[in-house]
Amino acid sequence: MNLRPKRALLPLAKFAVASKKITVSLLVGSAVFAGVAHAELGYPEKEELTFGFIKLTDMAPLAIAYEKGYFEDEGLYVTLEAQANWKVLLDRVIDGQLDGAHMLAGQPLGATIGYGTKAHIVTAFSMDLNGNGITVSNDVWQQMKQHIPVGADGKPVHPISASALKPVIENFKAQGKRFNMGMVFPVSTHNYELRYWLAAGGINPGYYSPKKGDVSGQINADAFLSVTPPPQMPATMEAGTISGYCVGEPWNQQAVFKGIGVPVITDYEIWKNNPEKVFGVSQAWADKYPNTHIHVVKALIRAAQWLDENNNANRPEAVKILARSEYVGADEKVIANSMTGTFEYEKGDKREIPDFNVFFRHHATYPYYSDAIWYLTQMRRWGQIPEAKSDDWYMETAKEVYRPDIYQQAAESLIEDGVMTAADFPDFATEDGFKPPQNEFIDHVLYDGKHPNAYLDSFTIGLKGDDQI
Repeated sequence: MNLRPKRALLPLAKFAVASKKITVSLLVGSAVFAGVAHAELGYPEKEELTFGFIKLTDMAPLAIAYEKGYFEDEGLYVTLEAQANWKVLLDRVIDGQLDGAHMLAGQPLGATIGYGTKAHIVTAFSMDLNGNGITVSNDVWQQMKQHIPVGADGKPVHPISASALKPVIENFKAQGKRFNMGMVFPVSTHNYELRYWLAAGGINPGYYSPKKGDVSGQINADAFLSVTPPPQMPATMEAGTISGYCVGEPWNQQAVFKGIGVPVITDYEIWKNNPEKVFGVSQAWADKYPNTHIHVVKALIRAAQWLDENNNANRPEAVKILARSEYVGADEKVIANSMTGTFEYEKGDKREIPDFNVFFRHHATYPYYSDAIWYLTQMRRWGQIPEAKSDDWYMETAKEVYRPDIYQQAAESLIEDGVMTAADFPDFATEDGFKPPQNEFIDHVLYDGKHPNAYLDSFTIGLKGDDQI
């Protein structure tokens, strides 16, 4: 079911009479500085828009911007369309059937560097932080539990290391069986998070070799990863085709509710406050409709703020919206299990994780270059980027795809509208697009986005330097 355009509640003339001014951001060296030039934010060049999404809870900013009239406030008449899978979604953005879409953070980067379909895709809005989990079948969980310490309450101590899975995989090997796991797309956060977790526990998740025509990602693998669409994950595991998977919600909690599997770790525990989805458009579209792009980002920022404001007070309402068939189409209880600040691991083991889904806190909506570079390092680590690249290449590629300058224009327009305040955003006068070095990973390896090759050198498992497959 498609969500058809709503007509604007406010007249488009508001753009003319308001005479809003926005700061044009200029990239100077490594920092984004506010320039002295100003330009009026005018009418959207294109008002009728169609956006795509996958049925996951982190498409919420699109749903809320639609339902709360934030698109309308910007003079945009939006249709939202669920897509069959990530490849179809990307292809439809590239060929212009979709104006933009809810995307995996790696998709704009992968497309721009030519991994898979070659196309220049950009993002000026990060949709959320966290929100994924890794689930294993009941049988695998029972085998893992022997290797997991328990606390005073008798429950497993979290976070759970993949080292507890290693003897299970070795047992599969001894029986001549492959240990298969699902992830949603080759350049998905889920693929890289699953690989990160496995490698941190001493399990090789395999390599890609595009130069040799092998894009399976299974070269030298201990665990064999393959693509499964998110809504099909639980059924595919129940059928025995895979023994576990990494996916976004509500499909980990669905396994708990159906009694077919156990989520063993969240991505919040693999990399605290990791970037997850983005809103992507083609560079050609962004060039053709610059005002429209800014208006879209404004609406999405407001939606993200609504989702997080007052300590997630609006989440119960968001759950009801997302549960509808035109959005995620899952049971409200399943969605609420993670969307309202909790997460259930083994049945009955529900724990507080207030930041499992973050849409606005921690500057979640800002498109940081350092986030882009992390994804690029993982593409290199596992062979999707087959040859060594300089630190400068990582920076240049990040700047081609991530557009904090457009985000800044949208934010400053919201501030001038009186809808939001400067305190809601990074300090644009000093923000350089890089988060401080981070070590809140499951293996505590320090990540500094300004030194990607040094970061790659720090891993035991994975390509680095001049390594090639």
